[in-house]
Amino acid sequence: MHGKHPVIAATFQRHMSDQNAPPKVPFTRRAGHYLTNALIVGLIRFALLIPYRARLGFVGWVIQHLIAPLAGYRTRALENLAMIWPDMTEKRKNEIVAGCLNNVGRSFIENYSARDFPARMAQNTPRGPGMAALEDAAAKGQAVILVTGHFGNYEATRACLVARGYDIGGLYRDMKNPYFNAHYVKTMEAFGGPVFPQGRRGTAGFVRHLKNGGQLVLLFDQHVFGAPQLDFLGEPANTAISAAELALRYDALLIPFYGIRQSDGVSFDAVLEAPVPHSDAMTMTQALNDSLASRIKRHPEQWFWVHRRWRIYDN
Repeated sequence: MHGKHPVIAATFQRHMSDQNAPPKVPFTRRAGHYLTNALIVGLIRFALLIPYRARLGFVGWVIQHLIAPLAGYRTRALENLAMIWPDMTEKRKNEIVAGCLNNVGRSFIENYSARDFPARMAQNTPRGPGMAALEDAAAKGQAVILVTGHFGNYEATRACLVARGYDIGGLYRDMKNPYFNAHYVKTMEAFGGPVFPQGRRGTAGFVRHLKNGGQLVLLFDQHVFGAPQLDFLGEPANTAISAAELALRYDALLIPFYGIRQSDGVSFDAVLEAPVPHSDAMTMTQALNDSLASRIKRHPEQWFWVHRRWRIYDN
């Protein structure tokens, strides 16, 4: 779960600071964290009282029409679309952004629906050539790194696989709001499989997990300062190559996977693509970029266009 996870976490990033914030954090900032978290928790608790399908629609609407416009994320998404597809009509761009923001809200409350969502995903049948490769690796005790982006809801596929007995761990970054972080981490743990915080202690844990032949989820589609510039949707983007480096170092399969939201807004297609052949980290990571770009072109409304993905132009 490399990067800000779950997807909705990025929506609240401006309100967050380190979980282990020192005591000298100004009172106004701590109060802001507390109030922001109180609003989020209130939204979650109210939504969880609503029947599942209506719950997803309600939170999707709140994020799309209230939170995202106020935070400026709608504008940023439109700017990204204009850069990648300059000839696209304004109508189509607005449709994609609306779908993107609605998907963010749905994904957020799905990840907090600790009983309903995993139970529904357990009924899914994962498909694609990567599924057979995963089964074979698990039988041999070979490590597997499952790689994806902020697309659809990747937790749908993780929950689907955990329900089938796979021990799928994740790496996460502590949220800057300590009040939010406390329950945010619990949402990931609720899906099963170990989760590891970024940092020395967490890295040691997930490396042990790989060495023991476990499976790990990593996200790779956020800007990383100093990372190599690789092509993503036709533009250069600084891209972390750590997933490929880990795969090479620990002889792990590198499998792109996706949880693709279906037209009903509730169900998912859980897809595991063929493993990326081992070569070198740059080539393998470019293959991951190409895989995600292909999915985005087919379902552009399911990717998180709010990311500052191409910050190379800000340097």
